[in-house]
Amino acid sequence: MILFINACARKNSRTKLLADYLLEKLPREVEEVKLSEVNFPVADEAFLALRDELMASDNTDHPLLAFARQFAAADTIVIAAPYWDLSFPASLKQYLEQINVTGITFRYTEEGIPMGLCRAKHLYYVATAGGPYVPEEYGYGYVKAMANAYYGITDTYYICAPGLDVYGADEARILQEAREQIDALFPASNPVKAD
Repeated sequence: MILFINACARKNSRTKLLADYLLEKLPREVEEVKLSEVNFPVADEAFLALRDELMASDNTDHPLLAFARQFAAADTIVIAAPYWDLSFPASLKQYLEQINVTGITFRYTEEGIPMGLCRAKHLYYVATAGGPYVPEEYGYGYVKAMANAYYGITDTYYICAPGLDVYGADEARILQEAREQIDALFPASNPVKAD
């Protein structure tokens, strides 16, 4: 199963357009989590106490931990996250708070080192940006670090289409270049061009 974490809020999102193109290359069942439609619980003291209690009792079937179970069970992860205000949308951070659950997505060794428990080995992070400068560490870099260090997801891929709203930008060309980045990840699925 492919887990599609959709952090796009706009109806005609260019990030979603690219993510859909990527998903066409992954011919398996897709489960979508549309973050704009999720009412995340407030991470207040009561929430943290309940989560700690559930983890301490190994009660991983509780509805509060459903996102973590879904994430851990996925074969492949696709995240669509437009670059907003020097990072990804806040809903993605809220989602990550829900899936960071000891005993489901990761555990600690006796030495205190995190060890991933997730099934997925591939994570694709799709982004677009209006401006030309998109420092990876402000969005993708964070997710990549979590995937590698905590979830056990070894292969992460970054597809980004920056500069879409710069005056005079060729939006169609920029999006096509991003689609070509995706094509390069799946050479076997690309049609052979005749000479």
